[in-house]
Amino acid sequence: MNICFFNRSYWPDQAATGQLLTELAEDLVNRHGCTVSVVAGRALHAPADAQPTRRMFDRETRNGVTILRANGTRFSPVRFAGRATNYLSYFTSAAVAGRAIGSPDVVVSLTDPPVVGLAARAAARRSGARFVFLCEDVFPEVASLLEDFHSKTVNRTLNHINRSLLRSADATVALGERMRRRLVDEKGAPASRIHVIHNWADCEAIVPGSKDNSFSRAHGLADRFVVMHSGNVGLSQNLDVLIEAAARLQSKEKLVVVIVGDGARRPALEREVERRGLANVRFLPYTPKDRLHGAFASADAFVVSLKAGIEGYIVPSKVYGILAAGRPFVAAVDESCEVAAIARDHACGVLAQPNDPDSLAASIVSLYDNPHEAHAMGERARRAALQFDRRVAVQAYYDLFARITSVAQAA
Repeated sequence: MNICFFNRSYWPDQAATGQLLTELAEDLVNRHGCTVSVVAGRALHAPADAQPTRRMFDRETRNGVTILRANGTRFSPVRFAGRATNYLSYFTSAAVAGRAIGSPDVVVSLTDPPVVGLAARAAARRSGARFVFLCEDVFPEVASLLEDFHSKTVNRTLNHINRSLLRSADATVALGERMRRRLVDEKGAPASRIHVIHNWADCEAIVPGSKDNSFSRAHGLADRFVVMHSGNVGLSQNLDVLIEAAARLQSKEKLVVVIVGDGARRPALEREVERRGLANVRFLPYTPKDRLHGAFASADAFVVSLKAGIEGYIVPSKVYGILAAGRPFVAAVDESCEVAAIARDHACGVLAQPNDPDSLAASIVSLYDNPHEAHAMGERARRAALQFDRRVAVQAYYDLFARITSVAQAA
């Protein structure tokens, strides 16, 4: 099969969506013999020798994947104006690059940015390919998380685009059952064309490890009960409630909350921790994939949180790495969220009410006070991870693409 993906984020971007797409694209080439191209954007943190040319897009190859690198702006994403300019300039270049993808059998659009599906669908129609809409996020609901820009006109436009893409797609991928229900019940997506494929972790690369390791020793965590949040420190996680919970846990002398990663909310959270003098909260920088093993092994438990009401529009991908690392987690999410379902179904985590620091603190204490049960939850988490392994997910995508292309050939 010849498969083309459209998504701004791709290697070497640090965003989870870009990392997952990179793994998917490379595995389709190297494990399944597919021909794969990606219409990607310029990484915001690309090295100096990877500067864009004056062309609309450049072509490169990495691990068997052809990358059409759509040239656009790389303004700081901290403010809406910068993000919007980056999105629109990428979209324009991606639309041009879409005319150079050859004759794929399948064109897949992700949702970074939310309008890129229009360019992908146009490319699919020109080449006679099947069009697949992979909903990493659901818009305009995710756009409501923005703190610096709100527009009813923009939201109506995004809603119209999203519904149009869902109606016209030959197949739509939802990241969980809650998202599937959202798409069918709220967006009018044809139920028969929606396929649930979870995000994943690489269970060969991420394995349970000893808490006494170089990472924990370097950061003074080896003799502490570490409650960790790892990943994007953004707008959807509502980490303010974790800071509030930490304030209630100061009497637990051995307990420390560690926030690993960067994002739009980190500076404000650091200022709040400093203002309140919370010695039991620490911030560590983004950890590259090749050092994740030690970072994850340093944690005794993780926190996965989402703002109330956003479940199903976003599915936190970080939970799959936590499972692979064999650690329990506190799910501070709505009960219908995919993360809560995993915690219940596999008895590998405890639930807390979203936006409720007392509930979150109590759930953390339940693990702190019961280390044997926390350890048993971690073992169950690792067993559950095998259902969400990288190879399982890639096989599911390959099977879906093969199925819809065989239907197209039969027709």
